[in-house]
Amino acid sequence: MKSRQGNSSFVYLIVIAAVLFLVYSYIAGGTTAATTVPLNKIAEDVQNGKISSILVSGNELQVTYKTKTESGEKLVLSRKGSESTLMEQMRALGVEEETLRQISIEISEPTDWGTLVNLGVTLLGMVVLGVLFYFFIRQFQGANNQALSFGKSRARMFTGDRPTVTFEDVAGIEESKEELKEVVEFLKEPQKFINLGARIPKGVLLVGGPGTGKTLLAKAVAGEAGVPFFSISGSEFVEMFVGVGASRVRDLFEQAKRHSPCIVFIDEIDAVGRYRGAGLGGSHDEREQTLNQILVEMDGFDTDTNVIIVAATNRPDILDPALLRPGRFDRRVVIDAPDIKGREAIFRVHTRGKPVAADVSLQDLAQSTPGFVGADIENSVNEAAILAARRNKRRIGMAEFQDAIERVIAGPERRSRVISEEERRVFAYHEAGHAVVAHLLPKCDPVRKVSIVSRGLAGGYTLTMPEEDRYIVQRSKIEDEMAYGLGGRAAEEIALHEISTGASSDLEKVTQMARAMVMRYGMSEKLGPLVYGRKEELVFLGKEIGEQRDYSEAMAEAIDAEVKDIITRAYQRAKHTLMEAREQLDRVTHSLLERETLSAEEFITIFEGRTLPKQQEQETSSTPASARVQTPAPVAV
Repeated sequence: MKSRQGNSSFVYLIVIAAVLFLVYSYIAGGTTAATTVPLNKIAEDVQNGKISSILVSGNELQVTYKTKTESGEKLVLSRKGSESTLMEQMRALGVEEETLRQISIEISEPTDWGTLVNLGVTLLGMVVLGVLFYFFIRQFQGANNQALSFGKSRARMFTGDRPTVTFEDVAGIEESKEELKEVVEFLKEPQKFINLGARIPKGVLLVGGPGTGKTLLAKAVAGEAGVPFFSISGSEFVEMFVGVGASRVRDLFEQAKRHSPCIVFIDEIDAVGRYRGAGLGGSHDEREQTLNQILVEMDGFDTDTNVIIVAATNRPDILDPALLRPGRFDRRVVIDAPDIKGREAIFRVHTRGKPVAADVSLQDLAQSTPGFVGADIENSVNEAAILAARRNKRRIGMAEFQDAIERVIAGPERRSRVISEEERRVFAYHEAGHAVVAHLLPKCDPVRKVSIVSRGLAGGYTLTMPEEDRYIVQRSKIEDEMAYGLGGRAAEEIALHEISTGASSDLEKVTQMARAMVMRYGMSEKLGPLVYGRKEELVFLGKEIGEQRDYSEAMAEAIDAEVKDIITRAYQRAKHTLMEAREQLDRVTHSLLERETLSAEEFITIFEGRTLPKQQEQETSSTPASARVQTPAPVAV
């Protein structure tokens, strides 16, 4: 509405300017419509008695002749000099005095149209500038006074009368929902708790990895409670101007008190809630002032305000201890990656309302997506719908879901990459080596798919998926997984008598696993059940950011030697396994060269020496890939 009013005002200004221009043109045109003749010609016509009257306006002359024209009196224009009067100039041009008395000469004050027009244009310009300044101020003061009101909160408020998200839209985190249902019950029936002397929970901290549903759960709490919901990011508090963040915190909490009962959600609170005084060369004063104001506001709430603060972060280790003490964030709800039942429930939520084929098994999909969080599952369902539309199908089938999951894990297929037959044979033996070792070793996960078709940045992959979720990993499984990771390099050495660079990522992963066995898990018989070095990690992200070395150089050499021994034993085990199953290795390799992709059933059929049915002609030409990518096994490293 504001933009339309602004556009209408500009239209009115343009219309006014056009009218003034037309008036000026008419006036100027009216004064120049008659013929202009020199003054000596006028003097000659006066002497000859042809002129009846002359109207003098300043130096301008309007001369009326005695003769008539078809349109009326004949009028001409002329101009006299400014140094003397008209009578004096006529006499100077030879007009007799008697003749001058016979014509009517009238003198009128001239109208300075140029001055009036200039004055009008000046006034119009002032009006235009005033309007432009008005809209300039309105533009700066728009959007919640963001430009001229730096200290105002930028939180977005959602009313609770029409909830868009409820607990039915959140799946896979049942324990976390139960924790927050008490918050909803308190907002709906606070008196029941107050009568028993229960204190109002000041804040709830949602802790979990990216994509686990922290923001969605906070919205569901607001939707279930039916109260206003203020949403803001931690980074929106801090600006380059000192004191702005604290002012915005005060304004946010004042708005929350006015709309009580309500929920204030601060996403990524670690952006403003870090340890105070931890920076190099001091600390960030503006961020610390903002954090101090948050601490004061949370501790200063009255018991009857009914305002609950919900915050989300995946870095609880860097938050200031004052923010986590009782009385501020009273509850800490951990939202972890869902288990197989949780993934099935999430698939059910995201396939709701979509045309899913009858052959789709959500349980199988949940089993084939270990480690997936809610965002990954949502992306997989969306990719499956896109693939079904691309293939001109009316329903989303199991094949689309499986392709979408592989697309999320390894990227889209790239069948257009052209490689030589020699490299193609190397890739086939490499992937077959991984698959055969994984199938024969007891602790490895079952093989779900083997392919030498390029996906994303990699050329092929061996997909293994666990049959159930695991929360601890035994030493025997880590050793089997290491042999499985080195199976590709061992197959190249056995079958081709040469090794390639295709195992670089495998070697890196195996080295990390072996070093973790020695330094973190105490699984080395030589070095004993000790932890060497203190790791600093990104919580819930699994990325190391540093290590504090607390062991000697001699112990470092012993660690390196033990890591090398563990990897060597795993490599020898992989070679021994493949040498005993050389016939199966060759069969799987030849089938990969022929078909390029083998499912779990096809792989087992070939491994057992049975004959596969003839392959149907593919609709699209397939070209092998040029490098291998292996889906990382769910081993804690």
